[in-house]
Order: sequence, then C-alpha cells, then structure tokens
Amino acid sequence: MSESFIRDLGEGLIIRRSTSEDAQALAEFNIEIHSEDEWDAKGLEDWTLDLISGEAPTFNTDDFLIVEDTHSGEIISSSCLISQTWSYEGIPFKVGRPELFGTRKEFRRRGLVRQQMEILHEWSAARGELVQVITGIPFYYRQFGYEMALNLHGGRSGYKVHVPKLEDGEEEPYTFRKATTTDIPFLMTTYNRGCQRSMVYAVWNKHLWQYELTGKRRYNINAREIFIIESLAEEPVGFIGIPPVKWGDNSVLTVYELAPGVAWSSVTPGVARFLWMQGETLAEDQGLPQERFGFMLGETHPAYDVIASSLPYNHEPYAYYMRVTDLLAFIQEITPALEARLADTPFDYYTGEVILGFYRDGIKLVFKNGHLEAINKIDLDALRDATARFPGLTFLQLLFGYRSMDELEHAYADCFAKKEENKNLINTLFPKRSSDVWPIS
Repeated sequence: MSESFIRDLGEGLIIRRSTSEDAQALAEFNIEIHSEDEWDAKGLEDWTLDLISGEAPTFNTDDFLIVEDTHSGEIISSSCLISQTWSYEGIPFKVGRPELFGTRKEFRRRGLVRQQMEILHEWSAARGELVQVITGIPFYYRQFGYEMALNLHGGRSGYKVHVPKLEDGEEEPYTFRKATTTDIPFLMTTYNRGCQRSMVYAVWNKHLWQYELTGKRRYNINAREIFIIESLAEEPVGFIGIPPVKWGDNSVLTVYELAPGVAWSSVTPGVARFLWMQGETLAEDQGLPQERFGFMLGETHPAYDVIASSLPYNHEPYAYYMRVTDLLAFIQEITPALEARLADTPFDYYTGEVILGFYRDGIKLVFKNGHLEAINKIDLDALRDATARFPGLTFLQLLFGYRSMDELEHAYADCFAKKEENKNLINTLFPKRSSDVWPIS
C-alpha cells in the first residue's frame, strides 16, 4: 500500500494524500469541477499547480486529499487544507482553510466530502489550529459545524463615466510601478498599519510577500499584482493589489493601503484612473469587455468616503464560514482583547460572571476587577442563570464582530440576554466591528 494511502471507502474508492505526480490531473479536475469560463479555468489551473508545487510557504505537495477510483485511476473528489495565521484584535491565532472541495456529479451524495472534512479537521487540529475557515456556497458547510460569521469581500463600483477626471492642464500627482522584493519592508509596514481598521485579519510575513511577488504563476486566480504608488519625488506612499484575471467586465482592486501622513483624498482619484487603464489593458489581453471598475475592499474603507460619487454602486459582503474547534481555548487565547474592551467603559474593573448559554451546554467567564480569571465549561443544569442564550452556532457571529447582540436578538427569537444590563455587558465584551481579511491562498 502506498505511503499516501489514508482510507479505503469500498467499491474501489480510496482516500489518499496528493503527490507531485498528481499535479496536472488535479489541475484538470479542478477546472472541470469549478471553472465557469476560459479565464476562470486558467486561474484555477495556475492556483492548483502553485499549491501542489510545494513552493508556497504554508502548503506542502501532499496537502491535497484525493478520492481515487482505483478501477480507472481517476480523481473523482478532492479538497485541500491551507494553513495560515490570522489575528484577532492584534492577537495571532492559527487557522486552517479547507478549500477546493469538488466531486464529480455521478459520485455525489455518497458522503465523500464528509469523509474528507473529517481528515482535514484532524490535520488542522494536529497543526494546533483552533479555527477553520471556508469560502463556499450558501448553507452547505453548516452541516460540518461551520457558521457564516465574518464578512467576505464587499465593495463599491462605478462605470467609465464615474472615473475621476483631471482638470485641464493638471498632471497625475502620483505614479504606479510594479512592486519588487526590495519593497517588502514597506509593504509589510503599510499593510500592518491598514489592518488596524479590521478586527480580524490575516498575518502576512516576509515569506508570504516574497511568494506573492515572485512565486505564483501569472494567472493564479488568487494572486494579486502589487503596484507601489509613488509621489513625483519617487517616494512610496502606498500600494494596491489587482487580480491578474478580470472579474468579467469589471476591473477591480482588492487591496489598497497608504503610508501615514498621506491623504486618501489626494491619492484615491488617481488610483481609480490607474485601475481603469489597467482594466483596459487586461481586457485587451483577455478578450473581455471593460465596462466597470471596482474597489472591492470590504464593507468599509477610507477610499469609499473620499470618492463616494465615483463609486455609486454598493456590493454587499458575502460571509466566511467559521468553525471554532475549542471555544474555551480560543476565548483563553483572546483574553487580552476581552479585558481591553472592558477598560474605560462603564464595565471597567468589572467583577462577576458571564454565562454564555448554548442550550445544551455553555461557558462561564469569571471576571475580577476587569481581569478574566477563569473560563469553565458548564452543563445543562447550570444554564438557568445564563447571562445570554445563543441557539446553534450563532455565538460565533458575535465573537467575530459580524453581528451585535441586538441584531442577533432581532433575528433569532431564542437568542436573548437575561437583562438589559447583561446585553450591554455582552456588547462591550463582543462588539460589532467590521473585518476585511485577505486570506493566504
């Protein structure tokens, strides 16, 4: 039996780890299952080949799962796990990102995804990852213990008529050039500064930036072409990231940050003009129309405010699926954030218990003078004194700032705080706050 073998599923089907020899077959499988058009196929092929190459900083050649029909030797289902580090209010935590789930139509409804999910969760736990994150189709991943609990994408867009125009005789005050590895210190500093606007964000170290700039294939669907924004004195003032494959008729950027001391209102009109020009170049190269431009920077971003009339169309965020394997351990991990949220509020120096009830069990947080001294799991009998009750996995929406306690109470009749002051305390500990995560792909 091969070293890559994991599990015999019967009827000639096995689950095994990928090897370098699977590269092209796996790329062709992902194109067959996931692609919507020619350029989507190119993007998926390059992404798959980049991952299985073993050159990515957080992904190994054998981090794909393959369900193989041993009679034909064909891949009939597959998935993978991309490990990374995210941050919660500045506190790093390990994340496993299950991705690229796909099954050939004639093999669906046999529990193949569930079998793979069990294995990926085991891998993730062995790597010390307390949280798993998926970008996926509506509803489906709830059956595996996930809750939609964090903003995904979202943005603003406009048409050619909305592109800001230069005044007669006015020259562009900023220029754009492709980033190189010598820019990595600037990119890291500027990116990290921008992340302070987000409660949750991905941690990008120098190795990830190096790989982004030099390691990915040209059309990798998750790659970003990074451009440095410079003043006329050739001083870097910011950067943007543009996907290498157009989003249909829309030319978008998904990353945009500025250095301190630089005005968003001064730079952003030129960014929009550059984005439109890049869109025209990509449109010609890819045989696609160029009708719109978009700043896909999440639910909120400073750029939206300073050129609001140029971005009249709002694109509501979708959501990440979130799974927390050990809620007690994760809350313990983010204790400094919870204590900091109490400081300088009406609940400063709070002493007392916060009992989070999940109907079958719960968690008790014990505070003394504003410090979280104990976190305990409690059983059904102790829930009568719950500070607040949360059905299913709805607490994750509160935990990751996706919804406020008030919003959850409005949406779920069986989600409520025992008293008004309890709700105020819960909203202080777990406030609603926007996040925009650029994940490691």
